[in-house]
Amino acid sequence: MSNRNSQANKQAARERLRAERERQAKKERTRRQLIVGGSVVAVLAVAGGIGLAVANSGGGDSGGGSGADVWAKAAKAKPVPPANTSGPNGTTVVVGKSDAKNSLELFEDPRCPGCAAFEETVGSQIEKDVSDGKYKATYHLGTFLDGNLQGTGSKNALSALGAALNVSPDAFLKYKYALYSKEFHPEEMGPDKFADDSYLIKVADTVPALKGNAAFQKAVKGGTYDAWAMAMSKEFDSHKDVRSTPTVRMNGTVLGTQSAQGPVAPSTVADFNAQVEKNLKK
Repeated sequence: MSNRNSQANKQAARERLRAERERQAKKERTRRQLIVGGSVVAVLAVAGGIGLAVANSGGGDSGGGSGADVWAKAAKAKPVPPANTSGPNGTTVVVGKSDAKNSLELFEDPRCPGCAAFEETVGSQIEKDVSDGKYKATYHLGTFLDGNLQGTGSKNALSALGAALNVSPDAFLKYKYALYSKEFHPEEMGPDKFADDSYLIKVADTVPALKGNAAFQKAVKGGTYDAWAMAMSKEFDSHKDVRSTPTVRMNGTVLGTQSAQGPVAPSTVADFNAQVEKNLKK
């Protein structure tokens, strides 16, 4: 689960980094004591810190210029909505049969580790339910973790998801699942991999509809949907009652259990199905 309180999360992130550096420094001191006559010392804590700084300072450069410049311009630009969207600036993303009586809403951030865990567990069940017409799914995608953790990966991944959505709703879903997968989702305190367009394209090559797709790749590299990603993020931020990600609602009712930081989404398929059934309109 990722909390939207940026100051608290920034502090927590700093504390985690500090603790990790101290742990690595202690490990290194012990290792030095054990090495006799060795000349190669792996300074893990320093290397890890440098890797994070590089990834955060240079990534997400779709369209040229620094990452900060690109997204500052995108925030002021007129969005180019992908196909398969509706509403103001194409910020309404609904996947499923239009006549489905029930509606599932998902609030997620591409860099959110809790969202990744949820998608890895429940994502395929949601895909099946949507395909069966049990409900349609509305996606609200935010980028607040870029501020909490620093970097541009959430915005860059959201822009790439727009390029996938322009191909088809199925490509969008498959790509979203791939980004959240254990194989490709970055660690919360690790390098900001999603800030790198080439990494996003590498992940996309695991999705049949996107593999080698020149139009998709051009949109990712050129930042075609950068302004749309910023509009989507703004739409996400308008839901002031959403305090953490993932937040999942069925017909307006939040699924999961409550905690001091916000709702905790169902962690098993059985729990998810039980809560969905309880809130379905018959």
